[in-house]
Amino acid sequence: MVLNCTNSLVTLATQDFELLVNFYQQFLEQTPLDRIPNIYAEFQISGLRLGIFKPKASNQAEFINSTQSSMSLCLEVKDLEAAIAHLTEIGCPPLGQIVTASHGREIYAYDPDGNRIILHQAKN
Repeated sequence: MVLNCTNSLVTLATQDFELLVNFYQQFLEQTPLDRIPNIYAEFQISGLRLGIFKPKASNQAEFINSTQSSMSLCLEVKDLEAAIAHLTEIGCPPLGQIVTASHGREIYAYDPDGNRIILHQAKN
């Protein structure tokens, strides 16, 4: 059997819904396409939907230790320095220095909940 995916969605759980939604609103420079107040918000990023949700009280324990996860939101950008400046401007400057890898340059940043964001600029 072949998996026939028709779309993709990454979701982030948060206890501070408004803080995280506001961060991604500023970071992505867009308002959510879909929003249920204090429960769910969804953004469209080139080929990917990003959902942010507040877990129900009965499920909160499952998401308590979500920081330092091995999962990253990796976003390819055209101008890495401009993306770094934008993150810095909205109060979440990347940590460390730009790293040159075989596939291009990248830097790590973290959203207010500690979710890792990798900003990547491909080689020309």
